[in-house]
Amino acid sequence: MTVERTLHHFPLDPASRQVRLVLGEKRLPFVDHSVRYWERPRELTKMNPSGMVPILVETDGDAPPLVLCETRAIVDHLEETCREPSLFGPDPAERAEARRLITWFERKFEFEASSYILHEKIEKRLLGLGAPELANLRQGKDALKSHLFMLDDLLQAREWLAGKRLSLADFTAASYLSVIDYFGDVPWREAPAVKTWYMKMKSRPCFRPLLADRWPGLAPAGHYDDLDF
Repeated sequence: MTVERTLHHFPLDPASRQVRLVLGEKRLPFVDHSVRYWERPRELTKMNPSGMVPILVETDGDAPPLVLCETRAIVDHLEETCREPSLFGPDPAERAEARRLITWFERKFEFEASSYILHEKIEKRLLGLGAPELANLRQGKDALKSHLFMLDDLLQAREWLAGKRLSLADFTAASYLSVIDYFGDVPWREAPAVKTWYMKMKSRPCFRPLLADRWPGLAPAGHYDDLDF
């Protein structure tokens, strides 16, 4: 039997984007179900008590559906059940470096940069909490620059973030940066090696659905879907 997949997600959520990129890179078809998670719909909290996306539901014939919640559990499951193409290279040092960078983005980058920017640009709008706080935006953007400089140093010496091979680290980084770039807030000129890397990521087939994302009341920057920005 063919496994059928439904992804419950929010288009401008970095965690949701990471799962979409992995599904696309592995060429796994899925039904796309966009969710207004901040309204805590009953069907969502029933699947995941945290009320958060992404959630991947797999059905295989008459077997009970498999409900996978939270990014890391979903991505690990996909890597274990669909090994090709692998999201980690054969070199142990590169695999370790990929895992370090994934953790870097999901902890440090999220805490210092994206949480400030996306709260002010997205969450406040969706929750009706008023205008963005300029001090919070400034703090997030200053941290973003520091992270870009670190990534630029890496990419001046490497083809991909973790080394010679494309890995989950690249998809994780791209999922975070792509949402910030939706609003035009990534200072690409200050990190040319990161810009070149991101252009390669944008050109991958799995990235095309992300470039088509739009949300009512939240218009993207003019260059957002431009591969030659």
